[in-house]
Amino acid sequence: MEKSAEGKHPVKAFGWAARDRSGLLSPFKFSRRATGDEDVRFKVLYCGICHTDLHRIKNEWGGSNYPLLPGHEIVGVVTEVGSKVQKFKVEDRVGVGCLVGACHSCDNCANDLENYCTKKILTYNATYIDGTTTYGGYSDHMVANEHYVVRIPDNLPLDAVAPLLCAGITTYSPLRYFELDKPGIHVGVVGLGGLGHVGVKFAKAFGAKVTVISTSPNKKKEAIEHLGADSFLVSRDPDQMQAAMGTLDGILDTVSAVHPLLPLFGLLKSHGKLIMLGAPDKPLELPVFPLLMGRKLVAGSAIGGLKETQEMIDFAAKHNITADIEVISMDYVNTAMERLEKVDVKYRFVIDVANTLKAA
Repeated sequence: MEKSAEGKHPVKAFGWAARDRSGLLSPFKFSRRATGDEDVRFKVLYCGICHTDLHRIKNEWGGSNYPLLPGHEIVGVVTEVGSKVQKFKVEDRVGVGCLVGACHSCDNCANDLENYCTKKILTYNATYIDGTTTYGGYSDHMVANEHYVVRIPDNLPLDAVAPLLCAGITTYSPLRYFELDKPGIHVGVVGLGGLGHVGVKFAKAFGAKVTVISTSPNKKKEAIEHLGADSFLVSRDPDQMQAAMGTLDGILDTVSAVHPLLPLFGLLKSHGKLIMLGAPDKPLELPVFPLLMGRKLVAGSAIGGLKETQEMIDFAAKHNITADIEVISMDYVNTAMERLEKVDVKYRFVIDVANTLKAA
């Protein structure tokens, strides 16, 4: 009798996974496939914690399959490469982000936009081409086709670069695509969290003028003095918002909570662009009249393709851009999830996998 696809995987692996929608993570033994001809295997050194991980382990978006081993901001050092691998060698510093597969035959894939392929395969909680479940980076090692592996330049610290594989590309891609990457452009960033803080850094590196928009007045000093924003708006202060009406060329909205869009439309110049990056769990109200009166645009953007992800990492290396992180041990991960839910992190948790993941 033929073994199941899971049973064909000969390489033992170990990590932490959730078993049910309580989201509680605990030690988990599993297996990964042997290194294929085009595969890169690497020891995981660090893995960032994305808010998506929290949604998935608790099945807040539906579709979570247990056991679920999260993590899609994965960095480490190559330990083995397949015979046909051309871009990487043993001991290279590498990373894997949100994707490990796509169809490679649709228009999106042909244009290096695997992130919009309808058959894309996510790094965890998905089904791989061999029929097995994908497991993420809260684990001791990772294997992926070389197409989905990015090179990490030597000058970037691996722990602080890990979140760029999701938060970084999620903000870099819309800045590029919607032409908000030009010197002198005035960009607003709504929300100063995991996405927002790297969005500020990328926009500033492109030469843009940056205004942070937040409900929290106490974030002003951090935004301006530490992250380099040019100005700060308290979105609940009608006088501040009124004074800034019609000043922004584009806005990156990173907020995943339900919030009003109308005040943001007012901040945009004519032909301005509001780019949605957060994922609220309930529909937002969309007032149409202010869009008509300024030919304004509301759009969405999700991560980026692999070519652009490598471009983003190389740009980050050139401009010394990293995430602001709090490094934690694997056995602290459940506490970190509780804190993340309370927005108690500045700005991204990163698990020190190599030094703190202990086999059961």
